[in-house]
Amino acid sequence: MPLSEHEQRLLEQMEQALYAEDPKFASQMQGSAARARLRRRIIVGAVLVIVGLGLVFAGVTVNLWWGAVGFALMVGGVVYAITPPKTPKVTLGAVGQDGSVREHEHAGRTGKSRHPGKGAKSNKQTLMRRLEDRWDRRRHEQQ
Repeated sequence: MPLSEHEQRLLEQMEQALYAEDPKFASQMQGSAARARLRRRIIVGAVLVIVGLGLVFAGVTVNLWWGAVGFALMVGGVVYAITPPKTPKVTLGAVGQDGSVREHEHAGRTGKSRHPGKGAKSNKQTLMRRLEDRWDRRRHEQQ
């Protein structure tokens, strides 16, 4: 029995909320498609190895070139089966205090030069300052 339009909208909203709230869990739930792709790569690689092995045997009996092609096909099949498929890079972001997410900028890629007072050192200082402020607030709230 198919879902009604209202139920489909509710399901889509729940799915979007899950992605927004816990993207790691949501990506793990989609792991079955990745496993299917990996299984397919292994099967194709195994078939290539078997065909290559047949060509190696044919090369021994008929012509040496067939054996060389079969060996290359076997190596290619193994490499194809064991290498992971290329996946698009995930852009990382930072969550602001208001809950919004902004993309992370890499200083090396944007061409910005690091100054002595800025960059990683100042980020660590501001992070430490924020952590200390939070710690102080918690201590004052408990008293």
